[in-house]
Amino acid sequence: MNFQVPQFIEVEDKIFGPLTFKQFLYVAGGIGLAFIFYVFLPSLFLSAIPIALAIGLGAMLAFLKINNRPFIYTFESAIKYYIHSKLYIWNKKPNAQKLTMETTKQDTAGLPRLSDSKLSDLSWSLDVKDKIN
Repeated sequence: MNFQVPQFIEVEDKIFGPLTFKQFLYVAGGIGLAFIFYVFLPSLFLSAIPIALAIGLGAMLAFLKINNRPFIYTFESAIKYYIHSKLYIWNKKPNAQKLTMETTKQDTAGLPRLSDSKLSDLSWSLDVKDKIN
């Protein structure tokens, strides 16, 4: 039996000309909000900025993509960031100088010490072995 596998399932269908249903709603919402500003604000001079913002937001929601994701996700994240409370916790760190002195005393307690000559001999032997291989 042969089955057809659907392909291009991420691509939305174009319903209203070159626009998908979501894009059409965003553009229509921006234009509708601009019309409300035009009708209810007293003069065109006062309503010009809100009209431009409404149409611009509608166009951004419909067409702009940031990091290959629709702008609505970025807009939603920004709104959530500004609305929700932010919790900042401060943890006092111990004094760095005390910490290093205590750790050096503890680290060297059980280890044997190497003299300069033994250390240089060991270093020379490792260098020679690396060059041979």
